[in-house]
Amino acid sequence: MEIIISKSPEELGRRAAEKGSRLIREAIKLRGEANIILATGASQFQMLSVLIKEKIDWSVVTAFHLDEYIGLPESHPASFRKYLKERFADQVSLRKFNYVNGEADPNQECNRLGNLIRKHPIDVAFIGVGENSHLAFNDPPADFETEEPYIIVKLDDNCKRQQMGEGWFPTLESVPEKAISMSIKQIMKSKAIICSVPDLRKADAIRKAVKGSVTPEVPASVLHNHKAAWLYLDEDSASLLI
Repeated sequence: MEIIISKSPEELGRRAAEKGSRLIREAIKLRGEANIILATGASQFQMLSVLIKEKIDWSVVTAFHLDEYIGLPESHPASFRKYLKERFADQVSLRKFNYVNGEADPNQECNRLGNLIRKHPIDVAFIGVGENSHLAFNDPPADFETEEPYIIVKLDDNCKRQQMGEGWFPTLESVPEKAISMSIKQIMKSKAIICSVPDLRKADAIRKAVKGSVTPEVPASVLHNHKAAWLYLDEDSASLLI
């Protein structure tokens, strides 16, 4: 895992998007197409705003969605489908975006997406890290062993507090209890991982992930085991590493 520290969230987002776009173009040059994963949340704002402007033939790119709340309608302000459509999919001409439908039967949706992603090996995963060090909605202790690409997870209170703190929900009680999430092993199967993590409130999670051992109690620590992972930080999120 390579760590890149920028002076601001804007610089972080630009550098992460530029690196990711180069990897996408390399995949297209090699195979004529590319498969990517996109995350949501406040940490991805700057990166996505740059990525959509990059010179990429999006018509040969297939995208997959990391996670979604179970039972939340797409019209809800916190819907990740809504987020990705507004900030990414509506801005480029993708071949296909495979969304997680949180309103479908959860088990059937996990199976549907699992079958799809098995046919589309991921070239680049754009992800973030939660305040509790989660990857996607794999809260600690995360399941490092399941081979299922998508799983049903229960959100812990720290995760719920983050979602409320970012303004997606008015109260802790209004945050859904469960979500569909891409599993840790499926994320780690990506050929390259671009992880964007700005903000002081992520500093402790980053410290644990970077300086500690690889453990399900710190899900993001698993990035140490990936051969092509780049962790993009700003001065705030990196502040406890110095």
